Amino acid sequence: MRRFVSWIHAVPAIPNTTGRAGWKPPPARSGVATSVGMAIAGKWLAARYNREGDPVFDFDVYALAGDGDVMEGVSSEAASLAGHLGWSNLCWIYDSNRVTIEGHTDITFTEDVAARFLAYGWNVTVVANVNDLDAISRALHCFKTEHERPTLMVVHSHIGYGSPVEDSPKAHGEPLGPDGVRVTKAFLGLPVDVEFFVADGVYDAFAAGIGARGAALHATWDTMMTGYRNAYPVLADEIDTMQRRELPEGWQASLPPFVADESGLATRDSSGFVLNALAKQIPWLVGGSADLSPSTKTTLLGASYIQRTDWDGRNLHFGIREHAAAAIANGLALCKLRPFWSSFLIFSDYARPAIRLSALMELPVVHIFTHDSIGLGEDGPTHQPVEQLASLRAMPGLLVFRPADANEVVETWRVVSGLRHEPAVVVLTRQALPTVDRSVYASADGVARGAYILADTDNEPDVILLATGSEVQLALSAREELAAVGLSARVVSMPCWELFDRQDEAYRRRVIPPQVRARVAIEAAPTLGWDRYIGEDGVVVGMHTFGASAPLKALMSKFGFTPEKVTEIARRCAQTPKEHR
Repeated sequence: MRRFVSWIHAVPAIPNTTGRAGWKPPPARSGVATSVGMAIAGKWLAARYNREGDPVFDFDVYALAGDGDVMEGVSSEAASLAGHLGWSNLCWIYDSNRVTIEGHTDITFTEDVAARFLAYGWNVTVVANVNDLDAISRALHCFKTEHERPTLMVVHSHIGYGSPVEDSPKAHGEPLGPDGVRVTKAFLGLPVDVEFFVADGVYDAFAAGIGARGAALHATWDTMMTGYRNAYPVLADEIDTMQRRELPEGWQASLPPFVADESGLATRDSSGFVLNALAKQIPWLVGGSADLSPSTKTTLLGASYIQRTDWDGRNLHFGIREHAAAAIANGLALCKLRPFWSSFLIFSDYARPAIRLSALMELPVVHIFTHDSIGLGEDGPTHQPVEQLASLRAMPGLLVFRPADANEVVETWRVVSGLRHEPAVVVLTRQALPTVDRSVYASADGVARGAYILADTDNEPDVILLATGSEVQLALSAREELAAVGLSARVVSMPCWELFDRQDEAYRRRVIPPQVRARVAIEAAPTLGWDRYIGEDGVVVGMHTFGASAPLKALMSKFGFTPEKVTEIARRCAQTPKEHR
């Protein structure tokens, strides 16, 4: 924790305290933005836990970037925010070799990168020759003595140095081949016929240098921590709990119950209440939104915002930078904070690469998306998400939740807060949803199993209605209409497909009995994926086009999300003779 250095775009040097195999380095593009999150975490951890004479957290973050990284938009998003907040513990080393896969960079990229980063508010140094170790040492010293700004080191180099394809696009990915390897080894003064050569003294030099220095620093840090634990036992316990990716004892104590209410709440509102309740119990819960916190309800009340002069705040202004926001959250999670960030579901498209990294790297980031469907009404098809739910569900290692009411929101947060090695997406409504009467219907704790029987029948049902989010209430209404015509319906709430798929077969068959083949799924999203639950004879009431601009009720009627339409489809499905299904 003290003086640990992380190299992004190489392998992050994160202590693997979880015992899980194989930290996965982030790809370059989102990796440089991830480093910004790690720099924030370093400042935040130091502000909260360091005491005079006890610098428990005192590390710098280095990111290796190439020409592609400084071309991509996410690096600009992250660099702009880093410069604005002055994260002086951050150093990007830009390997400027001026070659990409298609050719030399001057075919597309002729801007003055140094001037751009100066405009962002960075300290910029230039090393004209990567082999000039004295110049590199001076540039690194310049970074270490800079206390107001992040640093960009522009280091000019030659790709494929000393090989027959030096300074050529071929050096990007084509193997040198045996002859090319021999030419390169000869240029570097290595034995050309030794396949894998390590010079005498290399191991001893590493042991006497980095090894000895690291061991001494580690011993000093251990001694300091012994005194720190005695002087500050509560803070030391927090650090240990956080580093294990665990939560404080009693963290669920403040989770609010919600009473039955026909008027209800938008799930974004109930989520805001729950998030603030959790923040009281989890000091390292930190996050913000991409300029939408009044709408996403993700402000931690009573907590300050992280700024140049306030590093122990718990709210973050990410600005309109969705990709960087998600990548920064990944960096916070790498340093064991519990981060969240938020935006509208339609804007999740901007952040997909970083969300994918959350899943790939097994980071417990909570991605909060509100304004979940065509329920936005007059905002129109540009802001009404359609395909986003299906695309997020397609991502391996990502849990996607779409809770149906305030109490499902509570249980969703109970599940996602306890995750240690998985990210989650929480999808929430803008419109109010009734709070289900749990004295009449099943407890919302079924969320932990991904899907559960919300409303059942005395005997085997004639039809099963499956739904998520706002459409669960629609299923309950259709159930009542079906009862009026003599058909019994089971309603299954399915807030998280991924968790349901992990349940044992007996549970899954109990919730969706294979012999009940009349099934109707209802979701204001694509029908893609529902086939695994409805079987060959089921029907999906879903979206087949983009949305439209109209009042909410008019939209629901236009696209078939009404009790009458669902009842009609369910009756037809239930009354089809079995031999014709």
